Amino acid sequence: MINFSSDRKFLLSKQLGDILLAHQLTVTTVESCTGGGVAHAITHVPGSSQWFNKAWVTYSNDAKHTEVGVRPDTLMSFGAVSEEVVTEMAQGARKKSTADLALSISGIAGPTGGTDTKPVGLVWFAVATKTKTITCFRRFSGDRELVREQAIAVGLEKLIECASY
Repeated sequence: MINFSSDRKFLLSKQLGDILLAHQLTVTTVESCTGGGVAHAITHVPGSSQWFNKAWVTYSNDAKHTEVGVRPDTLMSFGAVSEEVVTEMAQGARKKSTADLALSISGIAGPTGGTDTKPVGLVWFAVATKTKTITCFRRFSGDRELVREQAIAVGLEKLIECASY
């Protein structure tokens, strides 16, 4: 049985697919704290292979560097949960995949790992296109699963916004 939060992400994925198909666009994802949750929601949609290119789960800093080209000095200077890192993640994934849009997500889902400046629930998002990259962050509350579910939904919403232009 699918719960409400799962229904929401699958409905958002279907909506995203409809928009991407209408505009003849493709998408890729590079995820950290969501562990591939956005890619899972997208591939739940029948026919998503028409608009979904590929995905990465880059949980470690090394994976962020080797898989999608985040510079080590960016990771060192700003940390994995930062605007600078999600920007490089999204741009690198878009280039490596040749997709039209790339979503990146990096955050602290908890229950541990937070600091005063980067608390549990802080999640950064970026969507890269061929011409621009938009970023935003959210501070979610709840347990680890709830933070991750909220981040997946926001990531899909950001893709919908960008694909709708």
